[in-house]
Amino acid sequence: MGKIQMITPLVELDGDEMTRILWQAIKEKLILPFVDLKTEYYDLGLPNRDRTEDKVTVDSANAIKKYGVGVKCATITPNAQRVEEYNLKQMWKSPNGTIRALLDGTVFRAPIVVKGITPTVSTWKKPITIARHAYGDVYKNTEIKVSAGSLAELVVTGPDGSQTRQTIHEFDGGGVVMGMHNTDKSIASFARSCFNYALSVKQDLWFASKDTISKVYDHRFKDIFSEIYENEYKSAFEQAGIEYFYTLIDDAVARVMRSEGGFIWACKNYDGDVMSDMIATAFGSLAMMTSVLVSPDGKYEYEAAHGTVTRHYYRYLKGEPTSTNPVATIFAWSGALRKRAELDGLDSLAEFADRLEQATLETIESGIMTKDLILLSTLAEKRGVNTDEFLDAIAARLEDLM
Repeated sequence: MGKIQMITPLVELDGDEMTRILWQAIKEKLILPFVDLKTEYYDLGLPNRDRTEDKVTVDSANAIKKYGVGVKCATITPNAQRVEEYNLKQMWKSPNGTIRALLDGTVFRAPIVVKGITPTVSTWKKPITIARHAYGDVYKNTEIKVSAGSLAELVVTGPDGSQTRQTIHEFDGGGVVMGMHNTDKSIASFARSCFNYALSVKQDLWFASKDTISKVYDHRFKDIFSEIYENEYKSAFEQAGIEYFYTLIDDAVARVMRSEGGFIWACKNYDGDVMSDMIATAFGSLAMMTSVLVSPDGKYEYEAAHGTVTRHYYRYLKGEPTSTNPVATIFAWSGALRKRAELDGLDSLAEFADRLEQATLETIESGIMTKDLILLSTLAEKRGVNTDEFLDAIAARLEDLM
């Protein structure tokens, strides 16, 4: 059988440490034998980011804007220890943060559901997707430590030089002050990305914040979502038979815990950061979590939701076999290939993406899995294998399906 052909390349963003090793193995064992893979390659490994002074990250984001679909390996966001370890010129910013800002994107994360791994919340039967706003709030904050007797004020200077001033707090003792911001443009992009994604997967969309307490900041999010929905999306949602509604974040948590899943939960930046980890852990593992960045104009970047698995990488460098779970990275590739197929009208490529995911899940459900899943699985017969053995088992099953 000839290889499946592609028309437009994927933007391929290589990464760091153990996930970089997995990246190459997945391509060699699961994709290249079946697909005449076309990619525009960018090396986002930390050494190359340092060499290019992070220009490669900006270039990769611009390539996603050009081609529409990217697939990204996990990357290191360096701290002081990493600067010393890699002898870096500086503490480079998060590549994910840079790409999110350049694409003005929203992150959608959903658990990969597989038989034998039961969510800790007994009512959950379907995946819950977290849509996380990826700009502003505490991630773009300004912080000051203050001493006793200090007066903290919020001052905004208008374009005409006029000032609006509010007292934050008069400090009797020491304390801290934090300033946060967001923009109407970013909130509107967040809303449109959420509405578009909900329509693409035909799932209900919930949005939650705390507008009863944050009567200006959070209420602005609520108002912009409502205006855009009513003016641009209400009719399409009704035709698709799906629902959008707003609720308070604490009410949303209660609803989520009682639900059976199968919806999208849109959260502000910090809420989404915390809740996506909660959803991932309750469903099983971050290694079993998909992640896709979606821009408001329909550009997509697929990645794994976890880090570079540093501990396993150090073992790999010693020549020791590891049992690193590659499922989230496999699903990043399958998601990107499926989206590329959808945009280019390539049914055979879409079918391959479906079969790749099917082969991966069936391998786990047959009892062959990496060791992190052994403790989670309720299957009576199961066997923990190393990464290469797991990929080989998937490859054999994929060959049969093809």
